[in-house]
Amino acid sequence: MILVTRLNGTQFHVNALLIETVEQTPDTLITLTTGKKYIVTENSSDVIRSIRHYIRSVGVLAAVAGHSDAKSEGASS
Repeated sequence: MILVTRLNGTQFHVNALLIETVEQTPDTLITLTTGKKYIVTENSSDVIRSIRHYIRSVGVLAAVAGHSDAKSEGASS
């Protein structure tokens, strides 16, 4: 989950794994895979940085990279 701020100043957490798009128009619009949309005060670069940090922290990138490495090891054995 990443922390973002609504235009009225209240903060909430969004599941970073459900984020489909982040648009800067001029406010930042986050669209989830469910179709739900949020306008937040953070700029798109900060939201994307938070998403990347979250994904690294839960090890999703390592799991995906590890999966492809395991495939190539199995193929060569």
